[in-house]
Amino acid sequence: MSDSPVALTHLQEDERAFKDAIREFAEGEIKPIRTRMDEEAKMDPELVKKFFEMGIMAIETPEQYGGTGSSFTVACLAVEELGRIDGSTSVLVDVQNTLVTNAFLKWATEAQKEKYLPRMAQDTVGAYALSESGSGSDAFALKLKAEDKGDKYILNGHKLWITNANEAGVFLVFANVDPSQGYKGITGFIVEKDSPGFSVGKKEDKLGIRASSTCELVFDNCEIPKENVIGDVGKGYKIAIETLNEGRIGIGAQMLGIAQGAFETAVEYVKGREQFGKAIGNFQGVQFQIAEMRTELEASRLMVYNAARLKDAGQDFVKEAAMAKLYSSLAAEKITSMTIDLLGGNGFTKEYPAEKY
Repeated sequence: MSDSPVALTHLQEDERAFKDAIREFAEGEIKPIRTRMDEEAKMDPELVKKFFEMGIMAIETPEQYGGTGSSFTVACLAVEELGRIDGSTSVLVDVQNTLVTNAFLKWATEAQKEKYLPRMAQDTVGAYALSESGSGSDAFALKLKAEDKGDKYILNGHKLWITNANEAGVFLVFANVDPSQGYKGITGFIVEKDSPGFSVGKKEDKLGIRASSTCELVFDNCEIPKENVIGDVGKGYKIAIETLNEGRIGIGAQMLGIAQGAFETAVEYVKGREQFGKAIGNFQGVQFQIAEMRTELEASRLMVYNAARLKDAGQDFVKEAAMAKLYSSLAAEKITSMTIDLLGGNGFTKEYPAEKY
């Protein structure tokens, strides 16, 4: 019957086709170079160009601005499928869609949308700059200062842990125009890479997702025209909070993809690895572990898809987004660790894909 309930993880025909296309692309274009990118700690620029050509850098952006005009759920499907093969590419696409583009769609003026959204749909990577050395979880303790100078603001200070920094051409930056007002002085600014007084600093040498650039941003009397304020002056904290709510679902999708990739690696291995005359997947002790991993994976998918669907439906999703991020992260950690265990000594080598997860 047409009104029969369907599973939360059921995908519409267009969603399924899109997810399959991303999977095929990831298998064919990313998998062969993921080890090289990881070793070089650098995103392949030709790969980024292909992301734009495929339309996955502007999934929710309306067609009038050059985007795909699809849903937040579809953006999460892309993030998930990329994460299944390579976490670094998943991060890049996630930040572009669930953080930067989302903020522009909701808070930018029409003039700002017309100027920046087509660029971010065609060839310009975006970055979201909130964190600082003393303001991570306590995000509103940021020290980057923006001084009002009539027709422009002068920014001075630093940002740390900024994803996509090396690749980005546009940065959504949060600074305080009036520190005496505390978080009520926080304001959002659109900063272009060639802005006077702006530079990308130290790149972090990370243990994982190495091809995803994570860098310091330096503002040394950086001049930003007033038309580049996004949202209202002093209301940047609201932009930051609401955007991060959506970003949590994106992180959940990343973790889901990573867990899926690890799980598939484990299943393939236990089917082929023989001990005592048979595949180790035939031993009940191993089957128990595979069943546990599959259960965690399904629970993660339900939570991520539920939060994404709620967001698309215009319903409250804040708690569900936080739960999806939490649960999927813990599940991914568990599944990847169990994958390494099931691969035994091979799980500790780069010859096998377990180390990618």
